[in-house]
This record gives sequence, C-alpha cells and structure tokens, in this order.
Amino acid sequence: MQLSASYEERLTAPRTWWLVCFLVGVSMALILLPFGVLPLLGGLAGGTAVAAVVASSYGSVRIRVVGDSLIAGDAKIPVSALGEAHVLDAEEARAWRTYKADPRAFLLLRAYIPKALRVEVTDPSDPTPYLYLSTREPERLAAALDAARAA
Repeated sequence: MQLSASYEERLTAPRTWWLVCFLVGVSMALILLPFGVLPLLGGLAGGTAVAAVVASSYGSVRIRVVGDSLIAGDAKIPVSALGEAHVLDAEEARAWRTYKADPRAFLLLRAYIPKALRVEVTDPSDPTPYLYLSTREPERLAAALDAARAA
C-alpha cells in the first residue's frame, strides 16, 4: 500500500546559484581559450554542467511527512518519537544554528533558507535533543506533523 505524503518540500538551491554555475562554465572556457574554439566550447559546456550537477545535488534534499514518519534527507523518524514543534523566524533560526545549537542535534541546514522548524525528540533512547529543519514553510510542516501525530 502506497502512502501519500501529507507534506513534501524540496530544498532547492536559489536561482542565483544557477547564474554562478554558468559563470563557472565561462571561467573554464576562458582557461581553455588559448587552446582554440573547440576546447573553449567544451570548457563552457563541461564547466557549466559540472557546476550545475553539484548545485542540483546539494539542492535535492527533501523533507516529507509520510504516514507516521518524518523523512528529512536520509533520516527517517517516527512521528511518535517527536515532541513539540517550534516555528523559527529568521532571527531565531540563526540563533539555533549558531550559539544556541546543541552538537548532538540533527541539523538539516540550508543557509539560503532563512526560516526553520525545531522539533523536540522525546524518545529516551535517542541522544538527539531536537531536529533543526530548514524549511520555507515551517507552519505547514508543523501542522503536518501534528496531523500525523493525531492520526
């Protein structure tokens, strides 16, 4: 039986990163310019492609609430092991990823996403005190976790 996701978000890289990917390709083209037009075009295409693959892989992480589980990147956590969810605005999120941070916490951090959700871990056998999840829609994610917990 396939469970449908009650929440799904992909933390894609910002648009400006794609411009940077193109500029990496231009840099490679300029490096290969002394060798002729074909290496120049190869450098442009190859440099842009490699930079785009790196940016895409970094931005391919997903956060999902599926059935009774929260899936954040490679981590899969049962909702029953999670406590209260705290929506963090940009200033509070910055505090929780710097001086308030616990080194035992699970961080799914993307610096280009200003808001986040901090979810307490209530499982006594888990040393992780909380999950810090960068998300563009922390209110929706908190509501999805509450709905999954109630189901």
